[in-house]
Amino acid sequence: MRTFTYMEATVESFHEALKAKIVTGADLIRWYLDRIDTYNNQGPSIQAIVTVNPSAMEEAKALDTFFAETGEFKGPLHGVPVLVKDQAETAGIRTTFGSIAFADYVPEQDASLIKRLRQAGAIILAKTSMCDFAAGWFSFSSMTDHTKNPYDLDCESGGSSAGTSAGIASNFGLIGVGEDTGGSIRLPSSFNNLFGLRITTGLISRNGFSPLVHFQDTAGPITRTVKDAAKLMDVLVGFDRNDVFTAAAAQTAHAGQYEAMLEGASMKKYRIGVLSSAFGPDSDADCAPVNDRIRSTVSWLKEQGVEVVEELELLDMDQWITETSLYTLQSKKDINNFLQKRPSAPLKSFKEIYDANAFHPMNDLFHDINAGPDEPESDENYYRSRVRQEEFRRAIVHLMLDKEVDFLLYPTVQVLPPKREELYAQKWSCLTFPTNTVIASQSGLPAMSVPSGFAGHLPVGFELVGKPFAEADLLRFAYDYEQHASPRREPGL
Repeated sequence: MRTFTYMEATVESFHEALKAKIVTGADLIRWYLDRIDTYNNQGPSIQAIVTVNPSAMEEAKALDTFFAETGEFKGPLHGVPVLVKDQAETAGIRTTFGSIAFADYVPEQDASLIKRLRQAGAIILAKTSMCDFAAGWFSFSSMTDHTKNPYDLDCESGGSSAGTSAGIASNFGLIGVGEDTGGSIRLPSSFNNLFGLRITTGLISRNGFSPLVHFQDTAGPITRTVKDAAKLMDVLVGFDRNDVFTAAAAQTAHAGQYEAMLEGASMKKYRIGVLSSAFGPDSDADCAPVNDRIRSTVSWLKEQGVEVVEELELLDMDQWITETSLYTLQSKKDINNFLQKRPSAPLKSFKEIYDANAFHPMNDLFHDINAGPDEPESDENYYRSRVRQEEFRRAIVHLMLDKEVDFLLYPTVQVLPPKREELYAQKWSCLTFPTNTVIASQSGLPAMSVPSGFAGHLPVGFELVGKPFAEADLLRFAYDYEQHASPRREPGL
């Protein structure tokens, strides 16, 4: 290896260049900081970055010294600059949860995920933008106003992991961490031509992350390549005594082996079911270009020798989605519990945030959450909705088993990234926006958004949902797809 290309770099290419002494970790940090200054803070002003880690360069130099003296990496992510959604608490680095009320909040402890990243040798390069307390599908934030889509600056980057997705797409960092409650990893990954993985809830600790719906919340990778997503999974998946949901880690045999399992991956080993009930109507001008793009991908998969079963139906899809939605019932209590455990938090309840108007006025879900009960269990529909989530999962898995398919495939979002003027005109609300990401979120199943290509100049993603703990298979399919389709295209910033 004689040269190193900063643009679209991967963990592997960076580590090879380090070993060849072509680049240093400090060089990479400097390049990213310059790029953030040029494209995030000035020029197109993407607004993906909330706070840069002031110690990032110092940490990089310390890791460079360690490598020079020992000839060894500190861990599998040695020197890797990571963009982390500002939902994860970072000791010594401002953490805002997307809200202006927390503009001066600096946690004393790292979230468990942050500790794992640091132990693996990673550098938290920056905290990224998100809508206020992750309550929405878009990037509107009282901290950063909005985050632009690098493929079209007038369009939405998607939320709530807006900054991580726009930042990774714009090459502001090497790999990214988002968080997904209803689709907040996969929706912005689709809008930004990235790979975004929602894992089976509990495989990755949420300790130190602000919650929205605690039994749906999960952190996960947002990356330009599948191999980088697998590398992140190998670091992040595992038991944490501070998060009881991570008992789920005992139910997977793949922890620490996700990258290794990419070896020999083949799309042809999997059978795909196309879930037609998750496509928008062809007669809808907003849905038609997405449908065309996804159907082209399905045709291409068949040409590659992948066995595809088309026209699968899950009856009463809209009813399933409505009856398993718990955001307006659960979120207030979960946010309250989180804030009350933080003595230095400037506000201690959702109502205080709401009454202070410390959220972006376009975050309409805030009004629905505020109108919800203080105690979710007091609502007559609460337990029915919890049970319906279990029934939803069974219905989806039953369909996969009945049709003998490994994954269901459908558009990640039924429409293209909307223009902000459409959102300001209230074309959609949070609860009416046609995202299919809620299928996996509200059924508790793992799913991955994979770049399908472009409709014109705008990215389109397809989603694969699998059976519980199917993360390794999702990554294997996506990896071989990536090698053959080469769907990643950097934006023309």
